[in-house]
Amino acid sequence: MFAQRDVDRQIVRVAIPAFFALITEPLMLLADTAIVGHLGTPELGGLSAASVVLGTVVGLCIFLAYGSTSAVARHHGAGDERTAFGLAMSSLWLALLLGVGLGLLTAGASGLLSRALSSSDRVAGLAQDYLVISALAVPAMLLILAATGAMRGVLDLRTPLIATIAANLLNVCLALLFVYGFDWGIRGAASATVVAQWFAAVWLVVVVVRRARVVNASARPRIAEILDSGRQGVPLIVRTITLRASLVLGTLVAARLGDVPLAANQVAAAIVTFLAFGLDAIAIAGQTLTGRTLGAGDAAGTRDLTRRMIVWGISTGLVAAIVLAVSAPWLPQLFTSDRAVQDALVPALLVVAVIQPLSGIVFVLDGVLIGAGDGAYLAKAGLVVLVAYAPLVLFVGWTDAGFTWLWVAYGAFIAARLVTLWLRQRSDAWMVLGATSRP
Repeated sequence: MFAQRDVDRQIVRVAIPAFFALITEPLMLLADTAIVGHLGTPELGGLSAASVVLGTVVGLCIFLAYGSTSAVARHHGAGDERTAFGLAMSSLWLALLLGVGLGLLTAGASGLLSRALSSSDRVAGLAQDYLVISALAVPAMLLILAATGAMRGVLDLRTPLIATIAANLLNVCLALLFVYGFDWGIRGAASATVVAQWFAAVWLVVVVVRRARVVNASARPRIAEILDSGRQGVPLIVRTITLRASLVLGTLVAARLGDVPLAANQVAAAIVTFLAFGLDAIAIAGQTLTGRTLGAGDAAGTRDLTRRMIVWGISTGLVAAIVLAVSAPWLPQLFTSDRAVQDALVPALLVVAVIQPLSGIVFVLDGVLIGAGDGAYLAKAGLVVLVAYAPLVLFVGWTDAGFTWLWVAYGAFIAARLVTLWLRQRSDAWMVLGATSRP
């Protein structure tokens, strides 16, 4: 019983600050959705199309956070702070290089992407407006990922928490001012996001650089480490592509169904993202603590952590399910004044509520395996799941089954992920001990 309580304390010590830090990012999206949503249904549809593109671009680089967390945590657990922060600095340089390139690519392809994901020409124009401006924030978003991952690796959850909360508050204030005060519309929401993201990025990068200097880790770009970080991130990129592809497919189908389903999809996706990031707090504990225990050579401790985190995942998923089910009838009113969009959302949100306990387990096991550096398996499993999910969601669009069935298909996607992750955690193949995740 004592050991179990000790494990719970470790999880809580990481998960609680991680929870508040994590939800600030989807809260920013929820705030933008609510502010833009009351401008009109086309504006909400435009935000839906643009958010999928922007989320995919940034999501493909989530390995900057996950890889940084697991690598830094392993060296931190082994007592090698200089190497830990040297890897952190390499991650920052990689984030900056990728951010500049992807930001330019996003702006350049904004027109084509907006038209592909929109339900009408007006929606496409609004989506492009948002994308062109938001592309300026891509380097900042990637720097935030890398810096936050590094600080999680050394169990500093407080700094990212404070920085992201401040950025979120700044975003809301500026969005209200730009959208309604200056009458900039959807461009105002994008401009507020750019300012807020760079505010948080500069804050976090300065903190990491200062700590690197304290342990005499070089702040200069080291090409070999940057290339190695990129190479190790390839499996996680593949994994993320499979996850983002599912969301892109959902948006394409929603756009085919019309303006109202596309607008409703933005609200539903924003709420799901918020819940996912909230549940992901336990997964962050999984990444950080798994990296530390494996780095310290503690296989038994890793197993104990995994078992308890599964229990935590189920519990938090049940709480999320109950809260969403109770609030589903009135929650859509916060985001849109269009009754048709509201009516489409209620049954879809009830489906999402049913999925949450499964999602809680999925996110926990995903975090554990990422913390263990098991990216190659996650990439293969992601491809298998996508192959199973794609026909389901495309069938919804082909048959015009309706918006609710789009989220039923998403439930099948989560269930398929659970099967692949559960089978993996039952084996010992992912439990590689020592300061490196592979022999």
